[in-house]
Amino acid sequence: MSDVTTATPTRSVRAEEMAELHRERAMGGLGTETTDREVRRISLADFAQRRGQIADDLWSAATDIGFFQVVDHGIDLAEVDHAFEMSERFFALPRAVKDRYPLEKGQNAGWEYMSQVRPSVGTPDQKESFQVTRPRMDGLWPSNDELAGFRTTIEDFERRCWRLAMDLLGCFADKLGLDREFFTRAHDPASSTYQSTLRLLHYYAFPDELLDEESVWRAGAHTDFDALTLLFQRSGQGGLQVLPGAEADGQAWTPVEPSDDAITCNIGDMLMRWSDDRLPSNFHRVRAPRRGEYSGPRYTIAYFAQANTDVLIESAAGSYPPITAADYIAQRVAANYGK
Repeated sequence: MSDVTTATPTRSVRAEEMAELHRERAMGGLGTETTDREVRRISLADFAQRRGQIADDLWSAATDIGFFQVVDHGIDLAEVDHAFEMSERFFALPRAVKDRYPLEKGQNAGWEYMSQVRPSVGTPDQKESFQVTRPRMDGLWPSNDELAGFRTTIEDFERRCWRLAMDLLGCFADKLGLDREFFTRAHDPASSTYQSTLRLLHYYAFPDELLDEESVWRAGAHTDFDALTLLFQRSGQGGLQVLPGAEADGQAWTPVEPSDDAITCNIGDMLMRWSDDRLPSNFHRVRAPRRGEYSGPRYTIAYFAQANTDVLIESAAGSYPPITAADYIAQRVAANYGK
């Protein structure tokens, strides 16, 4: 799509921003919950031999609900467990140590603590996180004295996530009529413009007095700004819910059950834009636990495949004006968070 430059845009960037912000602000209610919709599990076993069938399965799931889970994905469970172990050890460090590696404004790298306020709910997400964006990590890694092996483990895990995300995006490229390496070139980790991010997340245990507070969320309703998200969850640590576009008016949220062996994936706004809305980026949230549910800490690891900053995002049919990935992320952050 990078050579499509003659289509006349049908939406101004400012109009897009305000429309998206209005949609998100309307998503703050509890709504209802339903298990009638299926978040499909798709096996990636024998990927090279089964690529055509896998691409069909991914496309069907993505165009239906925008979310799916992949199993037999090639990342060994022991490696996943080790990444989670390192994540938990990082978040267990004293606050004074984590304060040495703060999230840098506009860089999406470093540690943040309850700083994300979603427009949908207007209250801080009950979590802390550590963002890893490869070219932006100077001075942001804990030392080996503070946490031995952390950097090596997390960098290796990020590389594995990138490879899997490119395989999945390659399948979507096939279905969109693009060459197979289109999205791989757009997410080049060897470039200084690489801005895909691995995010370690720690949602806090809920004290008894907050279990009945409807205004408290682990993560308020939102869409992801990226092309594709990979989310690693732990069995028994639920709360993630998706709102398919067809059900948005009634806010019928579908729970996404976690499991150690499955990676939950969702389409982001960049890929929706690239596909002329054929692939939907749907709202999702992390609901607070309720009485009788697991209310301990929740750990997840997310990989956000975001096109390199200098990549031009264009939709073939001209549904959206061309924009660089850097400008797109900056505008979305400014509209949603005033930054």
